[in-house]
Amino acid sequence: MIKRVIWVVLDSVGIGELPDAEKYGDVGSNTLGHVAEFNNGLTIPNMEEIGLGNITGITGLNKVASPTGCYGRIHEASNGKDTVTGHWEMVGVKSEIAFPTYPDGFPKSVIDKFEEFTGRKVIGNKSASGTEILDELGEEHMKTGALIVYTSADSVFQIAAHEDIVPLEDLYKYCEFAREMLTGEESVARVIARPFLGNPGSFTRTPNRRDYALLPPHDTLLDLLAKKGLDVMAVGKIEDIFSGRGITEAVHTKDNMDGVDKTLEYIKEDKNGLIFTNLVDFDMKWGHRRDAKSYGKGLEDFDARLPEILSSMKDTDVLFITADHGCDPTFKGTDHTREYVPFLAYGAQLKKGFDLGTRIGFFDMGQTIADIFNAGEIKNGVSFLGDIK
Repeated sequence: MIKRVIWVVLDSVGIGELPDAEKYGDVGSNTLGHVAEFNNGLTIPNMEEIGLGNITGITGLNKVASPTGCYGRIHEASNGKDTVTGHWEMVGVKSEIAFPTYPDGFPKSVIDKFEEFTGRKVIGNKSASGTEILDELGEEHMKTGALIVYTSADSVFQIAAHEDIVPLEDLYKYCEFAREMLTGEESVARVIARPFLGNPGSFTRTPNRRDYALLPPHDTLLDLLAKKGLDVMAVGKIEDIFSGRGITEAVHTKDNMDGVDKTLEYIKEDKNGLIFTNLVDFDMKWGHRRDAKSYGKGLEDFDARLPEILSSMKDTDVLFITADHGCDPTFKGTDHTREYVPFLAYGAQLKKGFDLGTRIGFFDMGQTIADIFNAGEIKNGVSFLGDIK
């Protein structure tokens, strides 16, 4: 009997363009393959041992003769390629309409209402890199107290403020207002607090980021598990992505390695249910910033920690490793990329060397977890538990 699932999302580690990539301007993207190529190969033997290199279409990795786990690739069914869309789909929500984006900035009516509530002027109001906009407007913000509001290719309303100029509690309050304000046609997927410190020329974003996501439109896998009395333990930005819905306890993290540490702490607590972890550095620090070298190093660093997770697991545990979209650091622009995501499954009660092939719908992972716990049916998903167990 499986008593616990450890579900790790390597944020943005896509494995090659989807058939509909042209619709998104992403033909030619391949996050993992291009990172491996850029770095003249990757040293990730532990994920390769489970079967990562054996997945259909994978390039640049080693195939093994006898994988220790199950493996495959999954095609996103929703319309979109952002964090919320991907994670929601994992737990049963199929998004037919992509969240709105604002390449030319937010409407005047939105900015006016936001300024009225905060009592502060807005500067920026455009699509920009998070680090570049601090270099451009950070000094003005410090002199005037005006809030830096910006977006990206994703559906986000981001508010950057220096922690010595705008107290964190005020920044969070401003974000909460923006979340309440941005509804209807302006329902952006996430409002994000982007606090930073430092001086002009050397600004750095702090770990005190907060994401304020829309609530899922209906119950998800997380709700089913929580209602069944199981623990749903969220690591990283998982709690923010679901606005706390269906989460029984959560911990935020400062980086990938802290995320692994917190996951290991939950494993050692010996609770039953789901440990749901997002490792965001791949996306936030390296994908969007087009840093293929650091992206490769990050993959190797995670792989080097994987034996700690595997050795901490009990015979009643299973491990799922996947991603939510791509963000090819060698590709044009700074946007996410529409790609297949990998799927790895490992555990004493699972088959070894089973190839799931290609599946359509991240929600199949969610339904498989629901079946593991006899928690009922989520929307849209089809379980593959009978294939891997």
